[in-house]
Amino acid sequence: ETITLDDALRLLSLPRVVGVDPSNGEEITAQNGRYGPYLKRGTDSRSLATEEQMFDITLDEALKIYAEPKRRGRQGAATPPLRELGTDPVSEKPMVIKDGRFGPYVTDGETNASLRKGDDVLSITDARASELLADRRARGPVKKKSAAKKTPAKKVAKKAPAKKVAKKAAKKA
Repeated sequence: ETITLDDALRLLSLPRVVGVDPSNGEEITAQNGRYGPYLKRGTDSRSLATEEQMFDITLDEALKIYAEPKRRGRQGAATPPLRELGTDPVSEKPMVIKDGRFGPYVTDGETNASLRKGDDVLSITDARASELLADRRARGPVKKKSAAKKTPAKKVAKKAPAKKVAKKAAKKA
C-alpha cells in the first residue's frame, strides 16, 4: 500500500492531544494502537470507529464517548425490550420481553424463560408470561456445562537398544 507525504506527516503527528477534560484536568489523546484507533484519558481508553476520527475528533465528541458506558469486545449498547408487560405475581417485578441470542424470551430480571413456538411477542398475555416464568422456576437453575477434562498425553515407550550378537571367530584350518 502506498502512502502520500501528507498522510505520512499526519500519522507522525500522533498521538494527538484532543484537549483537557474539564472534570479532572487530564489530557485526552487520540492514538493509533495495536487494535485500531482509540482515545486515552489517564488509564481509561475507548475505541474509535474509524482511523479518520483520530484526526478530526473534537473535545466535545471525546467527552460524549467517555460519558457512555465502556463496551468490551463486540458488544453494542444494551437493546431496549421488545415489549413491557405487567408485574410478575411471584417475584413482584416487572416482566419484559427481550430478543436474545436464541430468540425472544420473557424475563423479570432474575428468571428468563424462552417463548414457545405458539407464543407471539405482540399477542402474549401477562398470565401466559408469568406461567412461562413459573415453569422455568420449577425446573430449577440452569446447570452449567463443565469443561471437558483433557486426557493426559500418552508417553511413548522407548525401544530397548538392540542386543549386539558377537560373531564367533572363524577357525583356521
